[in-house]
Amino acid sequence: MSSPFTLGWEEWVAFPDLGLPAIKAKVDTGARTSALHASVIEPFGPIDKPQVRFLIQPNPDDLSLEFTCSAPVVDRRQVTSSNGEAELRYVIQTQLKCGDRTWPVDVTLSNRESMQYRMLFGRTSIADDMMVDPNHSFAQGVLSFDLYKGLPKRKPVKRPLRIALLTKEPNNYSSKRLIEAGEARGHVVEAIDTTRCYMKIDAHASEVHYDGRALPRYDAVIPRIGPAITSYGLAVLRQFINSGAYCLNQPDAIAASRDKLLAHQLLARERIGMPVTTFANSPKDTKDLVSLVGGAPVILKLLQSSQGKGVVLAETRKAAESLVDAFRGLEANFLVQEFVGEAAGRDTRCFVIGNKVVAAIQRIAAEGEFRSNLHRGGTAEAVRLTKEERDIARRAAQTIGLSVAGVDILRTNDGPKVLEVNSSPGLEGIETATEKDIATLIIQNLEAKVRPLSREQRL
Repeated sequence: MSSPFTLGWEEWVAFPDLGLPAIKAKVDTGARTSALHASVIEPFGPIDKPQVRFLIQPNPDDLSLEFTCSAPVVDRRQVTSSNGEAELRYVIQTQLKCGDRTWPVDVTLSNRESMQYRMLFGRTSIADDMMVDPNHSFAQGVLSFDLYKGLPKRKPVKRPLRIALLTKEPNNYSSKRLIEAGEARGHVVEAIDTTRCYMKIDAHASEVHYDGRALPRYDAVIPRIGPAITSYGLAVLRQFINSGAYCLNQPDAIAASRDKLLAHQLLARERIGMPVTTFANSPKDTKDLVSLVGGAPVILKLLQSSQGKGVVLAETRKAAESLVDAFRGLEANFLVQEFVGEAAGRDTRCFVIGNKVVAAIQRIAAEGEFRSNLHRGGTAEAVRLTKEERDIARRAAQTIGLSVAGVDILRTNDGPKVLEVNSSPGLEGIETATEKDIATLIIQNLEAKVRPLSREQRL
């Protein structure tokens, strides 16, 4: 009787049909489905015979080694990773070669750029006559990334992106600037009214419809969803993502930024400085809420407030307790927050793009007003940030999960404190005060995420 085909806990494999001669894989019998690293995933072809094109960097230590692959799609499947995150992935079927044996396997496509292994070898790819020896490494021999040296060189393909700008206000300053910046770089930017979108939710062909027709596939979506339509707007955004579009800010991150209680809890978990904040459900706790933030004066904020609306200053304890009782009478959810007197009606808006603070302004409240929002009559001027302020702004945006964010901080005697993280920051105030082209920086960040594919150089 012949000995079974043995796999070690890690193996070198090849995908002949994809043109990939060597990839190092981790064999994991705890994972049901195999996964292959893929980025810039683009579905194409007819609905009845869908295909997918993707970019792969087979060597995690040499990201310049980059190839484009394509394969027929056999399924789209919800896969839950080991850390509990669920992801809807394309599934392809292709030939896998390991040692002297080749067989067909189903492989899901997922971005594994932070993983040591570009492939996860799941148990459904292991045939019945195979066994796994967890004490053995490379039981089927060792390959090398040198095998790629003989392949044709590839060059990037520059292509315009089709970008959807989700907004109810296509003619406001921010929308017009994003459209101008995108078109100036050769892209097509279409303003779409979020409230006029409706959805066909289907396992094989999810669609977003608008004015009686299905919208085409977009490469990317820039969401500028108003607070009043957050719930529906995020549902529309998820539908665009399901159709294959890249989203500048993810739905969960936008939802977290809009929920002030959740945002403060996330920031506190990461030990990011903020004004002391309290929240309670019972009216019996009114007096204690005010005491916990150091007493009057205090700030009261509705959980869903924006642009300074729903934010009230109570200058005395009695006024604070009366406001708390009034808000409760309206069944409104609100926070009670420490008033930072030394800020003197000023805050600093830090504009974060791709984990980098690209500009900052100091906003100054109008006379007789404690809120510094520009929508409330405040003024703005360019300001230079300290390293500590830059770091706290980046950490705050990263904690909420936003690629583009306006992080509002207060300069206090105890150092910078985060007031709010905004997922749809306006561009007019910061571009005017700093004379920086923020809109183009946003488009460039989008280009870096939705990278052009590569192709074989035609001789």
